[in-house]
Amino acid sequence: MTDTINIRELIVETLMEITEERRYCHIVLREVLARYQYLDKRDRAFLSRTVEGTVENLIELDYILEQFSSVKVQDMKPFIRTLLRMSLYQMKYMDSVPDAAVCNEAVKLAQKKGFYTLKGFVNGVLRAAARGLEDVVWPDPARTPRKYLSVRYSMPDWILMKWMAQFDMETVERICQGLARESRTCIRCNLSRASREEIEQMLRGEGITVKEVPYLDYALEISDYDHLQSIQAFRDGLFQVQDVSSMLVAEAAAPKWGDYCIDVCAAPGGKSLHLSDKLNGSGYVEARDLTEYKVSLMQENLERTRRINMAVVRQDATVFDPDSVEKADILLADLPCSGLGVIGRKPDIKYRMTDYKQQELVGLQRKILDTVWQYVKIGGVLIYSTCTIGADENQYNVKWFLDNYPFQLESIDPYLCEALHSRTTKAGYLQLLPGIHDADGFFLARLKRVK
Repeated sequence: MTDTINIRELIVETLMEITEERRYCHIVLREVLARYQYLDKRDRAFLSRTVEGTVENLIELDYILEQFSSVKVQDMKPFIRTLLRMSLYQMKYMDSVPDAAVCNEAVKLAQKKGFYTLKGFVNGVLRAAARGLEDVVWPDPARTPRKYLSVRYSMPDWILMKWMAQFDMETVERICQGLARESRTCIRCNLSRASREEIEQMLRGEGITVKEVPYLDYALEISDYDHLQSIQAFRDGLFQVQDVSSMLVAEAAAPKWGDYCIDVCAAPGGKSLHLSDKLNGSGYVEARDLTEYKVSLMQENLERTRRINMAVVRQDATVFDPDSVEKADILLADLPCSGLGVIGRKPDIKYRMTDYKQQELVGLQRKILDTVWQYVKIGGVLIYSTCTIGADENQYNVKWFLDNYPFQLESIDPYLCEALHSRTTKAGYLQLLPGIHDADGFFLARLKRVK
């Protein structure tokens, strides 16, 4: 580890911002890594993995700690609670760090931060955990299946209750396993700029590992790179980072030459850029979002990819725009949602979201749909999508929409590979599930305006 800064102290401080001050994990990590750019690659990787892993496994870590501590985790002082969580994560998940070293570093850090009287407590809990990790008594999956899933996969109980009302136990556990899997970086090749083979050759030429991914022949998985801006093909706008699930939106939309497209909640703009790419210089894509910050992000991507048939606009999707009435051949409504399908990428989502907040989002989704449906031409298509799992924000919203507006579902089988065909895709919608599908959790439906 570097001599200029105590990495473990920095990790605890970063985790405190996330767990105690309730700041977003990815934002805090990005700020910390930017502030300490001089850290070597090994230290940066250690920091990122420990922070993200500790956050991802909070429920499990607390469950284990309480088997070796006389004090409930929530009754501990915030610094000590965070220090123990971080240290236990290293012992359980990072074989490269000896348990004795973890314990010693934690004790020294507790003393350094003024918790001299608690260094014995820290030492005792961690050494007991190190000896007893293999003997932890887990909840019985047969007697208390929700408790078992909650602890083993650090999934809040209310989320499991929702999923288990919709899916069987095996499916829910596979979803949890899929979300716990290490996230990957998928890219969409901008085929109007270069072929997949040309882009792949450029990436391999920079020493980047490239793999094929299922469902789409223009999508790739990349690894063994430092950061995106270091990749020439990215700087040249030849690819966009985007999960396969998100790419399927433009596939289901199936734009025709010359179509006018509106994306009402577009940031960071991947789906809009994909439509623009598919239009191959024809038609027009208007990418809208609420804030100047999000619009600026989209503008950066637009300029990097050099799209000529697309523009970004600041527009509140809940506010009716009379100039857009019956203007869109295709309207994308990828709406604000609970994000439970991308927990694997943003692990703190599962702790920040609640059942009440989810129901508020359902109301917002319906408010937006109630506004934007009028922008679709008769005979045009509305694609409704979310990056979440569960009927409240997905199937139930589609049913509500069909009951109240002049649209009907259309089969999306003609636009998807055969591996994704199912009873629901024939009916007009697709729910992707981590652990079941090789993609993020995602929902999309194709709705055609009939009058």
